[in-house]
Amino acid sequence: MPIEILMPALSPTMEDGTLAKWLVKEGDAVSSGDVIAEIETDKATMEFEAVDEGVIGKLLVAEGTEGVKVNAPIAMLLEDGESVDDLGAPATPKEAPASSNIAPAEASEATAPAQGYGRGAAPQTQSPAGDRIFASPLARRIATDKGLDLAQINGSGPRGRIVKADVEAATPQASAASPAPTSAAPTAPQPADASAVARMYEGRAYTEVPLDGMRKTIAARLTEAKQTIPHFYLRRSVTLDALMAFRSQLNAQLEKRGVKLSVNDFIIKACALALQKVPAANAVWAGDRLLQLEPSDVAVAVAIEGGLFTPVLKDAHQKSLSALSAEMKDLATRARDRKLAPHEYQGGSFAISNLGMFGIENFDAVINPPHGAILAVGAGMKKPVVGEDGTITVATMMSMTLSVDHRVIDGALGAELLQAIVDNLENPMAMLA
Repeated sequence: MPIEILMPALSPTMEDGTLAKWLVKEGDAVSSGDVIAEIETDKATMEFEAVDEGVIGKLLVAEGTEGVKVNAPIAMLLEDGESVDDLGAPATPKEAPASSNIAPAEASEATAPAQGYGRGAAPQTQSPAGDRIFASPLARRIATDKGLDLAQINGSGPRGRIVKADVEAATPQASAASPAPTSAAPTAPQPADASAVARMYEGRAYTEVPLDGMRKTIAARLTEAKQTIPHFYLRRSVTLDALMAFRSQLNAQLEKRGVKLSVNDFIIKACALALQKVPAANAVWAGDRLLQLEPSDVAVAVAIEGGLFTPVLKDAHQKSLSALSAEMKDLATRARDRKLAPHEYQGGSFAISNLGMFGIENFDAVINPPHGAILAVGAGMKKPVVGEDGTITVATMMSMTLSVDHRVIDGALGAELLQAIVDNLENPMAMLA
């Protein structure tokens, strides 16, 4: 029978997307690996490749259609010997479960159908009633080892597919029981009535700006963050004079190599090393547990037109300042061109948001879940300070605010992390040791 081509999940957080462009038309023959469409997510436009070979029988979604749900049928693929007469109405898809409810070890199998096809992607058997049972190979193997009847297990994967977690939650005596409930997504507040708001501004000139996918995602995620994450804030000022002098010295030596280090490069390195010194703070919230990371994967907010990206510098504690500088410049450039791949802006345990270049003295940043903390960095400014001998001198001071998820990091631990960051910035030469 014809194969349903489904809207792919191009990132763990993707719930819907825009079918930007079809690169095939009805009647075209395609092979595995052929690019058949361009899908626009909230972050980027990505190519979508065919998984099977066949003939495009029908395009179900028109170019430019927004809000196409993940796992919704977008086209029908005819196999050898089939014709358009074999096409039937596609079944209404179920939405894929939220990525936050899929453990890392299960993510690849739970999202497998979302990579393109509704038939052939999941192994299947027949239940006693004759219905097909969809299950991943790993789930099927575990069920066999435990002596479980797959027909008595409810699947939590896309389109009811049975995945590893479903089988592990079942027992031979209670196979028919429903799988353990997943944590419910926070209830979003009801949006303001657009027409009611518009009536408030009748007679006033304004331009209505539709929300694109990125802006919708930012609004949803940051609303969720402020509603569900118990933020608290730690503030410190750091003296930058030693760092500024050391930076000038290094840049003079690196000029022939075309390298110019920024203050932000030092901040990234300082945070990465601090996470190694205070490993308990290098953690993320995972619903019913904490995940404590070993490497320092530091995300850095990059402003782009209409929104922002947070590309992640992986293993930042192991990289030199010049390597961090080059990688950050590359990520920032591609972020502004919306050319980043999902793995380049997902993950990390800690983030940096620096508005110092805009003259902002201090601010409080919102944590990007599941990160445990984010550092808001202000501008370095010359200010009068009282020296240890009681005399007043002038120093370059920079304000920093650490926003902390209290579920992950307690007050004393957050203070220890911020102290380590300050120590690294005020003793920059030690970061090279």
